[in-house]
Formats: sequence, C-alpha cells, structure tokens
Amino acid sequence: MENKSEIKLDNVYKSYYLSNGNEIPVLNGISLDIKKGEFVALMGESGCGKTTLLNIIGCLHPLNSGEYYLEGENIGQVRDDYTLAFIRNKKMGFIFQQFNLFTRLTALKNVSMPSLYAGLDKKTREAKAMKLFESLGIKDRVYHRPTELSGGQQQRVAICRSLMNDPDVILADEPTGALDSKSGIEVMEIFKDLKSQGRTIIMVTHTSEVAKYADRIVYLKDGRVIDHNYELKSSY
Repeated sequence: MENKSEIKLDNVYKSYYLSNGNEIPVLNGISLDIKKGEFVALMGESGCGKTTLLNIIGCLHPLNSGEYYLEGENIGQVRDDYTLAFIRNKKMGFIFQQFNLFTRLTALKNVSMPSLYAGLDKKTREAKAMKLFESLGIKDRVYHRPTELSGGQQQRVAICRSLMNDPDVILADEPTGALDSKSGIEVMEIFKDLKSQGRTIIMVTHTSEVAKYADRIVYLKDGRVIDHNYELKSSY
C-alpha cells in the first residue's frame, strides 16, 4: 500500500516586502507532495527558495497564498502563534547548519529544552535526553558546553534536541555545511537511521554527495519546482 502524504503543498506563493513596499517574490506556485517516511532533499542554486520553502513547511514563515496540508489537515492559513508553536513543538524537529545551541548551557540542558516547553518534569526530560545521547554516541559529552565540543559533536547534540519530542518530521537546513567531510558522513548515517525509524526528513543541501542519501531530490529554480525527482549528474 502506498504511503499517505505527510506534507502536501498546493500552488504556494511567498513574497517578502521591503520597507518601501516593494515586493520580493521568493516562491512562485510551489506544489509538492511528500509521503510519510520519505527522505527528500531540496536542491537548487542560491536564492531559488529552498530555505524559504523549508521554513514554510516548518511553520516558521507564513505563506501568502496556496494551501499547506500536514497529515491531511490544512494549516496553510493558520496565523495564531500559539497554534503554530504547538504544531512545531509536537510534530517537527529542526536541525540547522550552525547548530543554534545556547553556548552558556550544557549539552544536556540544550537537548532537554524542547521537552521543558512540552511540560515534562526535569527527571523525565533528562532521562530521555540521556537515552538520545547514548544512541548517538556522545553520552560522555552531556555536561560539556558547545564551545567544548567539535562541530560534529555539536551537530549530534542538535540532532538529539530535534528528537526530544518524538517528531514525525525532521527539517534540516544544510546540516553538514559547517562540518568536515568525516563528520558530515557520520551525520548523514544518523539521518539514514532516522529514516529507517519511519520519520519523514526534508533536507536543504547544495552538496550532491549529501543529497545522494535522500530517497528523492526535488530541484528548485526561481521559486518553482522544476523537477520532482531530480537525477544527479556527474557535472553538477
């Protein structure tokens, strides 16, 4: 049986506006269907709208027009901040190129934070975080601060944080962009494991070697999807 859609975008437009009122179009009629448990890479030249699309999927930026269905529910026109925050915290995990960790907090406190907002008590939060640290091989780094960790270790901490609330969807923006090649491969192997657990992964990347880990590559140009199943070429 074919997997149901986890995420469906229908004719989505997004523009930003300058202080003088001038419109900057970014997404120009994006339609996209991502199945539950699918690993999709978003590729395209700089400025094509990859990160904006990821932010719309993550309920971080509102769309101007079109429809966005998450697990069959149309949430594209939801503007209530509380509702959007609830959807993000419950359904999604975010991983960024620059890790976005709080430098004054230990790895354990960084990872525990999403479940603090979800209302879990300290003992439960920390026990859950410790299991994640162990599963990603960094249990000996839980009391270190980000400045005491390598780039690869910081990204593992960020991945642990993204998993704290058991999200169905993982959104990653250039997750290997700040890493050396060895650490990048290690992180992508973690992504393979997450996919094998049935999670839906949507990843922005400009690197073909990273994109090859995905089930499917969606290629964008000028704010439009020009290929829903892009095949990498050696000259890319």
